[in-house]
Amino acid sequence: MNLTDEKIKVLESRAEKIRESIIEMLVEAGSGHTAGPLGMADIFTLLYFHALRHDPHNPEWRERDRLVLSNGHICPVLYATMAHAGYFPISELKTLRKFGSRLQGHPHREFMTYLETSSGPLGEGMGQAIGMALADRIDFGDNTDRFIYCLTGDGELNEGINWESIMLAGKEKLRNLIVIVDRNNIQIDGYTEDIMPLDSLTKKFHAFNWHVEEVDGHNFEMVNSAIDICKAVYEKPSVIIARTIPGKGVKEFERDYHWHGKPPTKEEGDMALRELRTLGGKITSEHQ
Repeated sequence: MNLTDEKIKVLESRAEKIRESIIEMLVEAGSGHTAGPLGMADIFTLLYFHALRHDPHNPEWRERDRLVLSNGHICPVLYATMAHAGYFPISELKTLRKFGSRLQGHPHREFMTYLETSSGPLGEGMGQAIGMALADRIDFGDNTDRFIYCLTGDGELNEGINWESIMLAGKEKLRNLIVIVDRNNIQIDGYTEDIMPLDSLTKKFHAFNWHVEEVDGHNFEMVNSAIDICKAVYEKPSVIIARTIPGKGVKEFERDYHWHGKPPTKEEGDMALRELRTLGGKITSEHQ
């Protein structure tokens, strides 16, 4: 589905509001992950406000697309996006990681039933998504028009279980499976290519019989076009390797792996919010 200039303007504005919510909830919680959620805000915005077939007022709608967040530690972006999309009040975001909150430090379906899965242990989401795609084939046949999306991190691909899952999906030719890899080149211990080199991811997925798209993860048109292309592939599963900037939107956080697993302080959060709001104002003026 094509994006108009007006729709891109709306998506950019929503993404900045979601980034602001991520900062606010992390400061309030005093714990959590910063870089990945900020880096993935554009992709989650595109999914929930354009690409996904879903209904916040009927979250268990049988014909909905399903989204599996495998790298559950970036859940602040999932929670913030779902709140802005109308699944629950935005004010609830301030309860992140607090006792009794539905918004646990990793997504927990027992507390929030309209999540598709619980996640935390890295490497499991790919297998869960493949199970859902196989189940849909059984229920609906090869012509199902529902898609299973799996979001995973590049550092997470160090987990060997992922490659067993990737091999199975290629063997089964799961055309209704779209994996999006957050290729931000960081993990908690440093830069991915220093710890366990991953490139060339494109060649690796091709070797396992996958269709591959590589995109700028902050370019709405590119990501949207890649999703449309993946939906038109009928003989194999698809992966979108989205190159993102960890900490996107806050220059002091960007590309610094130290922000992978820590939250901003109150002072750092205030600085980040000022920067994001300045950027938001710039985006608005550029489109006027």
